[in-house]
Amino acid sequence: MERRVRVFAPASISNLGPGFDVLGLAIERPGDVVEAEWRDEPGVAIAAVTGDGGLLPTDPERNVAGVAAASVLAHLAGSGAAAEKVGGARPPQGVCLRVHKQMPLASGLGSSAASSVAGALAVNELFGRPLAKEALLPHALAGERVACGATHADNAAPSLLGGIKAIRGYAPIDLIDLPVPPALRLAVVHPHVEVQTAAARRLLRGRGFPIEQAVANLGNMAGFVSALYRGDLELLGRSIEDHLVEPLRIPLIPGFAAVKEAARGAGALGCSISGSGPSVFAVAGDDETAARVAAAMQHAFADAAGLESEAYVGPVNLEGAKRVD
Repeated sequence: MERRVRVFAPASISNLGPGFDVLGLAIERPGDVVEAEWRDEPGVAIAAVTGDGGLLPTDPERNVAGVAAASVLAHLAGSGAAAEKVGGARPPQGVCLRVHKQMPLASGLGSSAASSVAGALAVNELFGRPLAKEALLPHALAGERVACGATHADNAAPSLLGGIKAIRGYAPIDLIDLPVPPALRLAVVHPHVEVQTAAARRLLRGRGFPIEQAVANLGNMAGFVSALYRGDLELLGRSIEDHLVEPLRIPLIPGFAAVKEAARGAGALGCSISGSGPSVFAVAGDDETAARVAAAMQHAFADAAGLESEAYVGPVNLEGAKRVD
C-alpha cells in the first residue's frame, strides 16, 4: 500500500459555442495538482492550498477537492473496496490532501472542476484504483456542486476522461464520447479579469428565449457533432456560434467583440467564450495558425480593453486526469 500519490487534472473548455452545459473538452494545460497521503484520523483534511493567493478554504467541507475526496472515501468505506485493496487489513482511516492550484480562478477554464477531479482521482489512486475512472465522475460533481450550486459535467467529464464529451442527460448521467479530429488545434486566451460562474449563471435565471434563437443553436449543435464525425473543421468552425448565452455574457468580458474579430482575421475557423468567461477560445486546423490566432487575441485584449493575458495553444487533451510523479 502506497503512502502518497500525486495527480494532475487538466483545464477544460465548456459550452463550445452552442452546447451550454452539454459540450466540453479538455486542454493540455494549465491544470491542478493534488497530493494525497494517509492519515490516522478519519475523514479528509487539507494540509495546504497553494497558488490561489489565499482565496480558497482549507476546510475540506468547503473546498471542492476536499468534498470530492470525501465522497470517494465514503463510497470506498461503505463498499468494502478499501479493505479489499489492502489485502483485507484495515486501512488507515483518513486522507490528507495538498492542493496546488496551477490555473487561474474564475477563468472559464473549469478551475473548480479540475480541483474536484484531482481530489477524487487522488483518493482512488491512493487506494490502488478500486474504481474505474468513469465511476469517479459523480464524486467530482459533488465538488462542483459546492463551487457553483449546480451539478453540470461539461467541465468535470472532459477534465477527468479527456477528449470531447457531450452530456445527454443527468438522471442518470449519460455521457457521450465524441471523436476528435487529429488536425484540430485550440487557441485559448485568458485575460486578467475575473468572471464568477455563479454570477454568469444568474444572468440566465428565469430568462426565456425566442424560438428562432433556440432553433439556430440546435442547428449549430447538429453541425458541431456532425463535423467531429466527418473531420470537417470548416463546418466545426461555422457551428461554434451561440445565439442564446454568449450575447448575454459579452458585457462581462471587456473587449470581447474585438477579440473575436481579431481571431477570425488571423485565421480562426470559429471563436466563442470558454465556459462562463472571461477566457475566449478559437479553433484552427494547424499549430501555426493556432499560435497566430492566440497572439492576435492577446493583442486585441490589450488594445481594446488594456488587459494583459495568457495564451494556451495546442491539441485536445485525450488522456484527461492522470497520476504524475
